[in-house]
Amino acid sequence: MPEVLTDTTGRTAPTHRRRGAAVIGLGIAVPDTVIANRPIAERLGVSERWIEGRTGVRERRLAGSGERVVDYATEAGARSLEAAGAAPGDLDLVLVATMTHDQLTPSAAPQVADRIGARRAGAIDVGSACTGFVSGLALASAMVEAGRASAVLVVGADLMSAVTDPEDRSTAALFADGAGAVVVRACAGSGRVGPTVLGADGSRSGLVVAGREEAVIRMAGHDTFRQAVDRLAQASTAAAAAAGRSLEEIDLFAYHQANGRILTAVGERLSLDPSRVIDCIGRYGNTSAATIPLALAEAAEQGKLAPGSLVLIAAFGGGLTWGATVLEWGEPDAEDGDER
Repeated sequence: MPEVLTDTTGRTAPTHRRRGAAVIGLGIAVPDTVIANRPIAERLGVSERWIEGRTGVRERRLAGSGERVVDYATEAGARSLEAAGAAPGDLDLVLVATMTHDQLTPSAAPQVADRIGARRAGAIDVGSACTGFVSGLALASAMVEAGRASAVLVVGADLMSAVTDPEDRSTAALFADGAGAVVVRACAGSGRVGPTVLGADGSRSGLVVAGREEAVIRMAGHDTFRQAVDRLAQASTAAAAAAGRSLEEIDLFAYHQANGRILTAVGERLSLDPSRVIDCIGRYGNTSAATIPLALAEAAEQGKLAPGSLVLIAAFGGGLTWGATVLEWGEPDAEDGDER
């Protein structure tokens, strides 16, 4: 029999035994329009090689006129549910991480929940810039582990082209559009999502800014680069330790695809084999909160993401914010006590 607690009204309710969370059902959505470096290089008065050398980006997907972040978040969320074998009615909560809201209000999450048919679910937007997907995953896992939710949809979606100055050499070739989603579902036992290491440094908030008046991203590139490498490396080490793992035990590292040079620098600092670090910025560019699920999809496409794979995900973004955790990919087998 479960333990029973009495609240201030005299009513009783059973406590929830501790349970774990598993990440399943990866789904992504990217625009059909692919823009290579040439037209951007010609506009900026630089070479294609200059763009790739500074950013690692060879091409990017850009949304069309009239397309909205909610459109891509909905498509990624629906594909995630299908991949997870879950019904919209199974969801208790929908979390959408984005920094490129279509409107000041309403938020994206309630619209996504409605469009996918999750009409009994709560819905919350998560605002921590490029760290949003990791932050959303931390919130979803905590809700599931606490017994307050059994299934949560986590979406990372951004249309960065909407906030990019096409004449700014530091950002015009870097940012792009896309969305990705996963389902976090309850499972028996300790679960497959490690403790999440989150951090913030508001004293450096001026490094990445998009004001209401101008409504475009401005970034202090050199200082942001240094902070990103430092924070991603520190968070990776801390997250692995919190999960009781060494970096050598991790199968894949899915970092926020901020910049190709950042990925290389973090890998070198941590002495990581490049084959274990997912690099898809050349294909997709920096899509902010969507980069980690897009990186996971890239790994799956390459046959590197298998059930049971240990994946360390980490992100860094404006705020400043950062976060990391270790996932054991997929649900436990039914015979291991999978809790549906």
